[in-house]
Amino acid sequence: MTYQFNPEERLTLAKIQEIVDKKMTLALSEEAKRRIEKCRAYLNHKMESQKEPIYGVTTGFGSLCNISISKEQLSQLQKNLVMSHACGVGDEVPAEVVRLMLLLKAQNFCFGYSGAQLQTVQRLIDCYNEDVLPVVYQQGSLGASGDLCPLANLMLPAILGMGEVYWKGRRCDVTEVYRAKGWQPIELQSKEGLALLNGTQFMSSYAVWSLLKAMRLSRQADMVLSLSLDAFDGRIEPFYESLHMVRPHKGQLETAAAVREMLEGSEIIKRHKEHVQDPYSFRCAPQVHGAAKDTIRYVASVVETEINSTTDNPIVLPDEDMVISGGHFHGEPLAMVLDFLAIAVAELGAISERRTYQLIDAKRGLPSFLVAKPGLNSGFMIPQYAAAAIVSQSKQLCTPCSVDSIPSSQNQEDLVSMGGNAATKCYRVCENTERVLAIELFNAAQALDFRHQEGLKSSPKVEKMVGDYRKMVNFVDIDEIMYKHIHSSVKFLQEMAL
Repeated sequence: MTYQFNPEERLTLAKIQEIVDKKMTLALSEEAKRRIEKCRAYLNHKMESQKEPIYGVTTGFGSLCNISISKEQLSQLQKNLVMSHACGVGDEVPAEVVRLMLLLKAQNFCFGYSGAQLQTVQRLIDCYNEDVLPVVYQQGSLGASGDLCPLANLMLPAILGMGEVYWKGRRCDVTEVYRAKGWQPIELQSKEGLALLNGTQFMSSYAVWSLLKAMRLSRQADMVLSLSLDAFDGRIEPFYESLHMVRPHKGQLETAAAVREMLEGSEIIKRHKEHVQDPYSFRCAPQVHGAAKDTIRYVASVVETEINSTTDNPIVLPDEDMVISGGHFHGEPLAMVLDFLAIAVAELGAISERRTYQLIDAKRGLPSFLVAKPGLNSGFMIPQYAAAAIVSQSKQLCTPCSVDSIPSSQNQEDLVSMGGNAATKCYRVCENTERVLAIELFNAAQALDFRHQEGLKSSPKVEKMVGDYRKMVNFVDIDEIMYKHIHSSVKFLQEMAL
């Protein structure tokens, strides 16, 4: 299957998920090709007819914008830009995010406002389709003059044939790939290097990955909550629709409905309860999970706008005969919502850890630390420690990046978004919350098995989920090595069909 970039059709998160899941190849539509070629032809003509300097086309970059470059040096200028800006350091960007960077950069160019050559855009698509993934590093972007540093590391091998890539399951020099495929380095034309490096595709790729993960975690959080609620012998009244209609936040209503549906037919939830109320981690779950849902929804609306935009600089407008230097590369819209998304996902982890603690606290007929012989056995004591440590780290990561700025480029770029840092930390928070939910699932399945020993059953949906889980993680009767079970629990969530 092939997905065609079409500037007249909106690229959605759902479509990106489909492209990834179905391993679709990419291609340019005829309309995208027409727009790309039209813009490049216009820019060539503009350079010949206009005597005044055009930023990034016939001038240097950043604070060097007042230095004019001769026509003979324009190609070298663009090549120099990519080489000099490839300053990435730190951990490598995960392969799934690098793929998204290639996809979203091609999407950016398909609108025909960047001046890129058709062959340049096609090369990015070829790298995606052939699974040639440049080595890109997480640190280096200020998230303001575009994601200059990581995009330079992306383009260095993809376009110029320099640097390293992952190909056929190993890391190698990109020249090996070029020889095998008969590729040649692309000679950049005016503005092209700037078009390749300006833009928000590092931030937006992380944002897309984190949103798709957050949407999945939100649904799984409701499912694991339902299991924990029954295992804890909790009450269903806090999830009644009539209760939530008097405070009808959309996410809150959705969470309550999801739990009611998940627990339909449960013997445990229907039985008489001695306790009048549940702790907040159960009773207020619709409010907390719901607020996360509403946040995810808002962030998704911002990110979908971003990935359907042209975010480099300057913007070339052939129909209006203008080349305008502006600030579309500035990452503030993404930086703020990535901070917001990290907070929402972290809260899903925070409330999950609290439910885990309630399950091991020897309440409502459950044994201490969920083992039959506590004392001799520590049981599930330390998985909760691990969850608490992870939640604490997520809280620290949720310090907002978007309120910080360090001026650069001789103070020409005097307020930056730090969206690159917001992006990478949000990714880490999503991974952390997945692990915390996996630990809650590990505990809740153990607790439910003690209810089974009482002759009680949960709902068909909960029992089906736990039955599937038990194919990967067994009931813990006496102390055994626990980290393997936690890792298997994470894998279960990652592979779960929703």
